[in-house]
This record gives sequence, C-alpha cells and structure tokens, in this order.
Amino acid sequence: MTALSAKDIRQGSPDEVLASGEYPLTRRDLMEIAAMIYSDAGIYLNETKASLVYSRLSKHIRSLGLSGFREYCSLVSSPAGAAARREMLSHLTTNFTRFFRENHHFEHLRDYVLPELLHRAKTGGRVRIWSAASSDGQEPYSIALTVISQMPNVADYDFKILATDIDPKILAIARQGAYDETALETVSPGMRKQWFTEVDVQGRRKFQIDDRVKRLITYNELNLMAQWPFKGKFDVIFCRNVVIYFDEPTQMKIWSRFAELLPEGGHLYIGHSERVSGEAKNVFDNIGVTTYRYTARGLGRKV
Repeated sequence: MTALSAKDIRQGSPDEVLASGEYPLTRRDLMEIAAMIYSDAGIYLNETKASLVYSRLSKHIRSLGLSGFREYCSLVSSPAGAAARREMLSHLTTNFTRFFRENHHFEHLRDYVLPELLHRAKTGGRVRIWSAASSDGQEPYSIALTVISQMPNVADYDFKILATDIDPKILAIARQGAYDETALETVSPGMRKQWFTEVDVQGRRKFQIDDRVKRLITYNELNLMAQWPFKGKFDVIFCRNVVIYFDEPTQMKIWSRFAELLPEGGHLYIGHSERVSGEAKNVFDNIGVTTYRYTARGLGRKV
C-alpha cells in the first residue's frame, strides 16, 4: 500500500468532497478517520481509499441514524462512541482469507518444520504456533489440518496453536468453524471428507470443522499495535498480508517484535507482498518464498 502522510491528505480544501453519495465524505472526514484507525490499529489509510472508506462506513452511519460523516466522526472520537469506534475498526479491516492460501507455506511447514516439532511433542516437549491475524479461522484451521494430517493424536500432547485477531466479530465466526461450500474449494477432497461435516446453520448449508481440529486452537482478541501478553516463545509465527497495511516504521517494529518471540531456528511466514525490513533483517534468514528462519547470530549486526 502506498500511504500518504497526514500532511499529504491535508493538501487541498478540508471541505473538498472525496467520495459522494448519501453521505458526502470530505477531506476533513477522511483525515479524522485515518488518524483514528492509525492510532487504534496501525493501519495507514491514504486518500485513494476514500471510496473504500465511504462504502464500508455509509451503512454503519445509516444504522446509527446519523446525518453524515461529520456527525459520525464526532461520535466515534468521543467516549460515548467507544462501541461505534470498535465497529468502525471492524468495517475498515480487511478479512479476505481462504483455506491453504499461499499453500507453499503449509507445504514447507509439513515437510521441513513439523518433523522436528512433532518429535519434540512426542517426547514430552512443548510446541507453540501463532496465527497472528487469524481472520475467520481459515488460516489457523489450515495449520491445524496440516499438523493433524501428520499426527492424528497430536491433541493429546503439548502442541497448541494460538490464533489472534483485532476483530471480535470475525473471531466469533472462527470459533464456530462453519463455512460455506465455496470456502472449501482449496481443501483436498480427502481432507474435506475426513474433517468436515455438513450442517444446517440458521437455514444455511454449512460445513463444520471437526472438534478434534478445533481442540488444537485457542482464539483470542489481540491488537498487534498493543502490548503482547505472551510469556513464552513460539516455534512458528504466521503473520501474512497484514503488516503491508502499516507504515514503514511500524512494519520494522513489528518484525523486530516477532523476532523476540522466536527461538533460534524458529520460523516466520509472511504475506506474498511483504518483506522483513529494518533491524530484523539481521536476525532472519530468507529460506524460501516469504519464509524466514530466526537466527540469533545476527544479533548486534548493523543494517
């Protein structure tokens, strides 16, 4: 994402309409919304996203019975509008995902990472994997399916997957683990037959993932820009197609924070348009397509 600074957005009249419709969106409105979403989630909106902001928020404004973006900005910037501000974040965050998206990561996990981790679990060791932007659960379930296909009784051992996201609504969908048939197009027929059951959810045909898979995963709400409550390290971190929405200084900070949570030899999988940057480049070896391994030997080196 090519982002504009607040100074860039200010260029031009603050009353200029950037997106029109039922509720005109002015430059001033966009500046205020961009400042709030950056403060809350580190997401860096630019002026070219005016139409997206309008389309994502206009229905929300209507449902609140407000007169337009001016009144909406006043509400979400006030203590009384805390709930509406959380809703704004949900509307503006992108939750596109699919099972086994960028499948080369799951193949690498299966072939090169899991053999050692599963051996450790079988011999009484602790294994932890973090899906740091889990969306509606398709990524962490893909991880769990990859693991369980190699070791069906893995839930009997100290092998856990933590899945986090900033959006509590999308986490509720993830916990339920029921998906439309189209979502399963990238799941192999054998895996689909073994681990999904057709169910009726409020009159809609869904496919429910097996409880044996769900038992591997814990879902929690987490803002990547906030303090992380973790006490131990993770052997593997998936954080894909999220950091790209942050500005460069925030990206570099996030990569370094991930490095602090990985042991020597731990793995980091990132999105297809992302690259580790900043000081973290010193402690990550790029071992494949958007696949990195943490190496403590890089500590202390200058960029």
